[in-house]
Amino acid sequence: MTDKFWKFFTSLRLTVVCLGFGILLVFLGTLAQVHEGLWNAQTRWFRNFVVLRETGDPWWVPPIFPGGYLIGCMLLLNLIAAHVKRFRLTWRQAGINLTHFGVILLLVGQLATDMFSRETIMDLREGQPKVYSEAHRDFELVFQHPVDGANDEVVAIPAEMVKAGAEIRHEKLPFVVQVKTYWLNSEPQFRAPMQQSAEPPLTDKGIARDWDFHEMPEAHGMDDRNLPTAVLVIRGNAGEDLGTWVASAWAGDTTVVEGVQRSYARSVGADVAESIGAKLSAPQEFDAGGSKWRVSLRPARAYKDFSVTLLKTTHEVYPGTSIPKNFNSRVRIDNPGTGEKREAEVYMNNPLRYRGLTFYQSTMSAGEGRSGLQVVRNPSWLTPYFGCLIVGLGLIVQFGYHLIGFITKRRTAVAPAAA
Repeated sequence: MTDKFWKFFTSLRLTVVCLGFGILLVFLGTLAQVHEGLWNAQTRWFRNFVVLRETGDPWWVPPIFPGGYLIGCMLLLNLIAAHVKRFRLTWRQAGINLTHFGVILLLVGQLATDMFSRETIMDLREGQPKVYSEAHRDFELVFQHPVDGANDEVVAIPAEMVKAGAEIRHEKLPFVVQVKTYWLNSEPQFRAPMQQSAEPPLTDKGIARDWDFHEMPEAHGMDDRNLPTAVLVIRGNAGEDLGTWVASAWAGDTTVVEGVQRSYARSVGADVAESIGAKLSAPQEFDAGGSKWRVSLRPARAYKDFSVTLLKTTHEVYPGTSIPKNFNSRVRIDNPGTGEKREAEVYMNNPLRYRGLTFYQSTMSAGEGRSGLQVVRNPSWLTPYFGCLIVGLGLIVQFGYHLIGFITKRRTAVAPAAA
């Protein structure tokens, strides 16, 4: 049995089969982008071990198909097993051994990057320090209450757990949350006094008194964003009714609220639009367990043990055009744990690296003193560099060994002829 197992993983047939499935996976995953969108297709087809057919899929989607992780892992095991089986510690195979090791490192690095890397956005305003960055596509249901004059205790529930019919309990929550409705994507509509909807509000609590929310189809575009909304029924641990509340990403994301304000400002003016936006982002509070709690649905946050403060923004364009020439953010990092105060400039092709994080210049609002930095945590970011270096070194050693051997033979053959 051991021999059969070893023979299977060292077989060249396994390599060919995996490469064949890899070609089919790229083809099917590319077709899937038409109706699933680039982001969803990448996640479903290439960042999964198995792809299962779902309701509404086109006819060409197979019932079950190996995903990118499974094919990649099988190729990795096949390469490692074949390398171990044929490994010889000689100069003749030194280049091949190095090349194989470099390819293995590249595969391992790519898998680690897909599984462990995380990208978030840090939206900065001049002069305001920030200690967290936010995910663009991931959300969390948040309950918070004050513990003293300056700090809140926060209980964050990942949006993956917020499904219609789900019941949410937590040891730190003095109440139970029943998810009545959850929409993956939604759209708000202001309940203007002269334009009241014929339908009653979702609830008479919080922002739902001034805003209606409607379910929308899931957005699949690479630049599109789904903004979910949940209708929650909250009951105390003793069974008392604490009301029905609407938690929406439209109200929990500051940049989204500002976008809504700008949209209304074009039709009703800046002052009225600001009042409308304030009603959308107003805190939703209720009493439970002897404390006042707030509920919201916001982008998932990644907190840091240091703060980042935007000191100055520079936005330059080419003369006579609106084509960006230079985006430059000067920031200061304050780390109370180490006492470090460090200033740095972040601009195109010049990221800031600090404590395992890489800050890239992403967006900038000209004239508003705002800058958006993309924050990337990738524990294996050096792996591709080492992998390519080792592969290149292996190829040089292999070709160099054969070249020296060829030259030596040629000299040996030429010497008797000359004699």
